[in-house]
Amino acid sequence: MIADEQSLSRLMAAAQTGDRQAYGALLAEARRWLQRYLARKVPPGQIDDLVQEVLVSLHAKRASYDPARPFLPWLAAIARYRWVDHLRRTYRREEVELGDHDAIQESDADAVMARISLDRLFMSLPRAQAEAIELVKIEGHSIAEAAARCNQSEPLVKVNIHRGLKKLAALIEKAD
Repeated sequence: MIADEQSLSRLMAAAQTGDRQAYGALLAEARRWLQRYLARKVPPGQIDDLVQEVLVSLHAKRASYDPARPFLPWLAAIARYRWVDHLRRTYRREEVELGDHDAIQESDADAVMARISLDRLFMSLPRAQAEAIELVKIEGHSIAEAAARCNQSEPLVKVNIHRGLKKLAALIEKAD
């Protein structure tokens, strides 16, 4: 069978009424059409997965198809949305896959100088504020963990962080 617009529209209309054979033929023709359509958009190794996603979406959206309208533009719209979702996932995955080996390596001297500068700034803060900022913002502890280590309440740790960062910002602005 050749996947022409009229045949696909008839198959979809029949599939909506519960004709299993028509639905099977529709999915087979849609699969062939989608493989050609997506071959220009994604690498060959990703086509089958994306075609499957589009077919699942077609199945989920089949009740929304209007038999009075052309089938292929409707299918192309679904394919386009799944393709865009695929691109988003792919680019997100590529961002996550970048490791430390891809980043510019700083020398140890830069890290030591940054730590010395930070310690000097912390000296201008009350000890409780500097300790709260160090634990939460630098070491990555939770507010609850910092509160337990500092023997302070969680709200007090939050206040100390807020006030300390505000004072550090003012000191840095003043220095510029």
